[in-house]
Amino acid sequence: MTILAIGSHYDDIVFGIPGVLLQAIDQGHRVVILALLGDYTNWPPVDGRAQKLVEDTRALAEEVGAEMRFLHYASMHLRFEQAAIQAAAEVVVEVAPETAFLLWPDDSHPDHEAASRIAKVALHGANRLIGADKWRPPRRMYQFDNGPGHTIGFEPNVYVDVSEQWDRAAAWLGKTMAAMRGVRYDPSKPDAAIDTKRILAEYRGKACGARYAEALRSVRNYPQKLFS
Repeated sequence: MTILAIGSHYDDIVFGIPGVLLQAIDQGHRVVILALLGDYTNWPPVDGRAQKLVEDTRALAEEVGAEMRFLHYASMHLRFEQAAIQAAAEVVVEVAPETAFLLWPDDSHPDHEAASRIAKVALHGANRLIGADKWRPPRRMYQFDNGPGHTIGFEPNVYVDVSEQWDRAAAWLGKTMAAMRGVRYDPSKPDAAIDTKRILAEYRGKACGARYAEALRSVRNYPQKLFS
């Protein structure tokens, strides 16, 4: 199976659903991550290191078995407009995912909101946007949250036990944060993002009886096999 996860920034997917994607990789599926923002030259935390952040983030994804792609947009320059939708649609058609993940649309960050809306249109109608007649939308689509500092009003209806993947998910996130800060990753000094993700994963786990879990909202209602 081919899986596509779409976010806005370099770290949205790595914070939101790293356990889910690692679980998919463990099962032999192809995982592609698309960050709509690929230009960080206007973002002060990586002044002078913008391209290195992109390269390091891509290398970290490859390290865990995923493929990371970026579009050309810069922070606060992403808009819900035809050009951005078409650029995302071209990737969607090329990747041809059976399952897709996108950000929850209600968010305090404008880039997150724009990315969610762009992804939703691209995933539903890429064939009509770029004339790919044989392409079909993903069979299943799920929205994910981006943590308590951003996401507004997220109510999941799907939970995924990621306890087995948790240590690797935390390390992937920690290495990504270290790359952003331009420092060496030190697992003995976890980044604040890891603490936030751990608390959230434990909370989601309490909701479904797992040690660590990640939560999703299905775009549509899908039938589930209860006893398989």
